[in-house]
Amino acid sequence: MDLIQSYAADDESPPQNPNSSPIRTLPAKSAAPKVDDTMLALTVAGEAARAQSKPLDPTQHLVGFNPTYEQLWAPIYGPAHPYAKDGLAQGLRNHKLGFVENASIEPFVFDEQYNTFQKYGYAVDPSENSYIGDLEKMKECDAISVYNIPQHEQKKRRLEKQKEKMEEEGDEQDVDTSEVENPSTDTWLMKNRKSPWAGKKEGLQVELTEEQKKYAEEYAKKKGEERGGDREKPEPLLEKSTFHGKEEKDYQGRSWIAPPKDAKAANDHCYIPKRLVHTWSGHTKGVSAIRFFPKHGHLILSAGMDTKVKIWDVYTSGKCMRTYMGHSKAVRDIWFSNDGSKFFTASYDKYIKYWDTETGQVIQTFTTGKIPYVVRFNPDEDKQNVLLAGMSDKKIVQWDINSGQITQEYDQHLGAVNTITFVDNNRRFVTSSDDKSLRVWEYGIPVVIKYISEPHMHSMPSIAPHPNGNWIAAQSLDNQVLIYSTRERFQLNKKKRFAGHIVAGYACQVNFSPDGRFVMSGDGEGRCWFWDWKSCKVFRTLKCHEGVCIGAEWHPLEQSKVATCGWDGLIKYWD
Repeated sequence: MDLIQSYAADDESPPQNPNSSPIRTLPAKSAAPKVDDTMLALTVAGEAARAQSKPLDPTQHLVGFNPTYEQLWAPIYGPAHPYAKDGLAQGLRNHKLGFVENASIEPFVFDEQYNTFQKYGYAVDPSENSYIGDLEKMKECDAISVYNIPQHEQKKRRLEKQKEKMEEEGDEQDVDTSEVENPSTDTWLMKNRKSPWAGKKEGLQVELTEEQKKYAEEYAKKKGEERGGDREKPEPLLEKSTFHGKEEKDYQGRSWIAPPKDAKAANDHCYIPKRLVHTWSGHTKGVSAIRFFPKHGHLILSAGMDTKVKIWDVYTSGKCMRTYMGHSKAVRDIWFSNDGSKFFTASYDKYIKYWDTETGQVIQTFTTGKIPYVVRFNPDEDKQNVLLAGMSDKKIVQWDINSGQITQEYDQHLGAVNTITFVDNNRRFVTSSDDKSLRVWEYGIPVVIKYISEPHMHSMPSIAPHPNGNWIAAQSLDNQVLIYSTRERFQLNKKKRFAGHIVAGYACQVNFSPDGRFVMSGDGEGRCWFWDWKSCKVFRTLKCHEGVCIGAEWHPLEQSKVATCGWDGLIKYWD
């Protein structure tokens, strides 16, 4: 009853009855045996500590904690393997001796430390930046390597070597002289081991005889001449000319270069030639350029690779009238003066020669020591004493013919200059070069006023002006003829493009018909191409030469006649 009464109320305690028994609390009972968890706690704490100090297991695919930097970069250690002496499993080995980590170390540094360890017994550990090996020796040598011996050590070694050398010489002095002089002894071999001719210098001749001195002077003089400036400016060849016609003047006293009085244009309408009329064959090698006599075209001048320049009759006999010989190498370019009485020749012998057409005399010779690629007169009548030449040293040189002096140099190009074309009433001229660009110059001012260069442009070895003066046609080495305007902007006309011929690698000449209706050009396969100016379509092609058709000229008066030249040495006349 007392026990029941003690649980009767929760909040109110029953009054204490002196006769009642005291309250007794029963202890908690558990059926599980008592376990000592001290070792478990120590094990968990130890694993946590090892997890913080041990490296990661490379066989695990999941990491259950955040590893520290030291754990991530610690060397790889695997579980002990019963058959591996070093305790690494086969999957963790990349070498038969265990696991080898790649280290980035320069070959020079490795050789330095390797040789230092072999000599002194210590070296630098690259992984820890500390020394390993014999540390006492390292302290004695002040941690020097085999490649950075201090100055006092080097001086000490030099003194030791000198001392050893002096001791060897002292020992040699004590040796019997008979042994030194006897080639069969070891002493003689040791003394003469450096050279088999040692000890035989006393027999050398010091002074030269008179004949040897004379030969030496002549040889030195010859060498000096070869190394002098004559190599840049060789002596010009002796010029001569041969007239092949019947007489140089007719019964009225007129010169053989005088144009016929009845030579004039019948009309202004040009036609495409169809058939071969005449062939001139007098050059023994290829013909590089042809030029009709200005305004009349009754003569045609040709430049040959056989070093000769010839002028041919077009109207009457069709024969060679005169041969001009004055160059020692192939002639590159020719150009008439406005009246045709004079002309220039440019050759690979680095000379430009100014010829009299009628007499064949060389009036003047010009050279800068470089190869001239193109020569031009100034087209103005009052400037016929001005010569412009594009040279192989990237310059356009301007001479005054009267004084023979260079008056101006235009030197903005980055390659050899190929063409010079006057535009805008001869106030400006356009030049093309091997640097794949076009440059426009004001005459007399060596400053480029327009520079045309695009990544898609190729070198342009030939340029011809349109008869109306508003356009120029440029032969591009990507097998097309491009048209540029000669107005202020000098921009490319993208609507006009003439293609179909093969000129890559050849400086084939491009030209216009006198009325401007047709564009023509030679190509590398011996054909002459004719395009219509308005439609840009191919009008006709003629198979002209065997090999390269390098030059093509339209007759200035007879509108349906064209002359072509090629590397087969022929000049052909088409009607």
